Amino acid sequence: MYFQRLRDLREDMDMNQTQIAEILNIKQTVYSRYERGFQTIPVEHLITLADFYGVSTDYILGRTNIKAVNR
Repeated sequence: MYFQRLRDLREDMDMNQTQIAEILNIKQTVYSRYERGFQTIPVEHLITLADFYGVSTDYILGRTNIKAVNR
């Protein structure tokens, strides 16, 4: 599965893949595979990114178009 939203969210924050990979404590090449859909993103990384970007995991996964998280 290709995660265009991962790339869009990252670019909206003017961050590069290396910076996001550091947040996840992984290599940039691994993060790049997540964005391109060549590697499945682990749930813990998905949750970390959703929290970081302030969106739901469903938004990242393309299950909803609503960005905001109800808190």
